[in-house]
Amino acid sequence: MADTINTATSSSSSSSASSTSTPSVAPKILLAKPVSSTVDSTSHLRSRAPSLGSLNLISDSWDLHTERVLPFLTENTDFTVIGIIGPPGSGKSTVLNEIYGFDGTSPGMLAPFATHSEETRATARHCTTGIELRVSAERLILLDTQPIFSPSILAEMMRPDGTSAIPSSNGEVLSADLAHELMCIQLGVFLASTCHVLLVVTEGIHDVNMWHQMLTVDLLKHGIPDPSSTSSYSQASNLVSDKENNDNLDAVEEYLACPVFVHTKLRDKDMSPLRITQLKKTLSQYFSSSSFARMVHGNTPKDHSDEHPDTDISQLSPADLDLFVLPRSCEDDLQGAMYESFTTSLGKLRDQVLAMKCQPFAKAISEREWLRNSARIWEIVKNSPVIAEYSKTLQDSGMFRR
Repeated sequence: MADTINTATSSSSSSSASSTSTPSVAPKILLAKPVSSTVDSTSHLRSRAPSLGSLNLISDSWDLHTERVLPFLTENTDFTVIGIIGPPGSGKSTVLNEIYGFDGTSPGMLAPFATHSEETRATARHCTTGIELRVSAERLILLDTQPIFSPSILAEMMRPDGTSAIPSSNGEVLSADLAHELMCIQLGVFLASTCHVLLVVTEGIHDVNMWHQMLTVDLLKHGIPDPSSTSSYSQASNLVSDKENNDNLDAVEEYLACPVFVHTKLRDKDMSPLRITQLKKTLSQYFSSSSFARMVHGNTPKDHSDEHPDTDISQLSPADLDLFVLPRSCEDDLQGAMYESFTTSLGKLRDQVLAMKCQPFAKAISEREWLRNSARIWEIVKNSPVIAEYSKTLQDSGMFRR
């Protein structure tokens, strides 16, 4: 897909054209995660471990395990990995359910990804823990992550003395708030390194916390290979000294998932063409100096300063990033709504995402190879010296308790 900003208010003709490329047969849901209907009195002591019926990649100790998921993947090399990241209650699971092709009107069908119920809203809890994986019949590998900036996750991982119950990779005891901050960064770097498409979800039109988070991910995603290059990366790391290894980080071919920024739960007045145009312009300017802006879909990131040494980067027009907006679902029931309904906009988002042409991995790999190599990338991310140095900087800043 060309580098143009796409909104959920795009013309119906483009929507119908892209929707014809997707099968109409309802996909089979693999181990859909049911929503709990009861709350026990010991919920605050509940383990972070997922239920037995889930396909969760992340263990209670923040390690990535593949044994449970591997039987559901094949040796097929024609697949697409779509990840999602965002704050609690922003609609991440709802968006992924739509991309999966889930039909909520079918009786007796469980959604692939659990969404917020009245119970979870009332108890201020999150639905997703770790990274939940689902595979559709079209060989879409969907990754739903736990929310970032989540008070309920922070409360679960905090010991009575304020330290984190989840150990760090080097064994250092961190405060829970600092460990939570690093977990959010690690999730973002991991998804940007292993997915073809990364959906960045934000609630409302004014919140830019996720934009700032993605700039941090872009800053710290350094020297991390794509899932098809982990073998050569591991061999090089074992053969050279630490100093030489750090020098060779610059030589690692960078891979970056195609980011798609999705703003959800917009009010009807925020769906006006003027507001959307302003949001597009602000988004492009915000990421004008990042790798996301220099990226061309279907190619590796380009640095225009190398092609034109005399060009002032600040004078270049910012590259267009993919942006979609979704109205609040309750707006569908309002009289006199001026713009598209939530259901229509969500369907168009699915069509546009599935029609994207994204940067491929360096080499063709199978689904199972992708999973095994993703586990290696997770370890690389957890042990990244760049992220470790950033952690020390945050700790010394005084913003986090010791």
